[in-house]
Amino acid sequence: MKQAGMILEGGGTRGVFTAGVLDYFMEQELYLPYVIGVSAGACNAVNYVSHQLGRMKTCTIDFLEAGSYVGIKYLLKNHSLFNMDLIFDVFPNKIIPFDYDTFFSSKQTCILTATNCFTGRPAYLTENCGNRIRLMNACRASSSLPIVSPMVEVDGIPMLDGGVADSVPIRKALHDGVKKNVVILTRQAGYRKPPARKSYRMAKIMYQKYPYLVRAIKNRAYYYNRTMELLDDLEKRGRILVLRPQVPVVRNTEDDVAVLTAFYNHGYEYAKDMFSRTIRYLGWEPGERSAN
Repeated sequence: MKQAGMILEGGGTRGVFTAGVLDYFMEQELYLPYVIGVSAGACNAVNYVSHQLGRMKTCTIDFLEAGSYVGIKYLLKNHSLFNMDLIFDVFPNKIIPFDYDTFFSSKQTCILTATNCFTGRPAYLTENCGNRIRLMNACRASSSLPIVSPMVEVDGIPMLDGGVADSVPIRKALHDGVKKNVVILTRQAGYRKPPARKSYRMAKIMYQKYPYLVRAIKNRAYYYNRTMELLDDLEKRGRILVLRPQVPVVRNTEDDVAVLTAFYNHGYEYAKDMFSRTIRYLGWEPGERSAN
């Protein structure tokens, strides 16, 4: 089905839930033609399009056993809570190779959502020209949390985490003509984001040159909650299929390997339970699963 898409929410290390879901889907060769991800969802998106089953788990969980990539030491040393150079340079280019060839030859549309710091608006980034550095910069920008990460330049524009401007880009997918959307969230049903008063106060100090970014940070919870209401309405009407955790979620900076492994396994088993329903929703026939 050409008009089918996957929308992947972020959430830091909560993204291991999405990794579990996608790994099961990849085992079943379920590749939807349109994929859009935000933050950790962007990282999951590129691994999905490069058809690298298990890579997100290796990066996020297995490598954590060898040495942490998250913590205050990185914030003090590199002004980022996560070791971004490790995640978006050393991992893909040396330690845990990213399959650029498969990604760039794929027929799937892959969109990575970041926030334009000049406008405070979402930037929907694609990379179709084989530029490896730009692709990883787009992933890094999409995943760079405000306050605790430096801005990342893409095409000369400073950008930050896509979740600031568009945490779950269902409107973008619908605007692009995607009729069947599978939305993978990393929060339980009913979650609503509280106002980020502390982050807003810090943003006013740190980003004085970026007033529209400050406004976006201030209004993030409002727009996130409106999006959740839209998703609830679309789900009730059968317009979208939502996959979300059925157990308590982990912290977005969780560094306990056992906790993350359990959350990943939950995503994998939940995808297995939901697979038949997913196929029925998509209206796919046997042999129609791959959008390579």
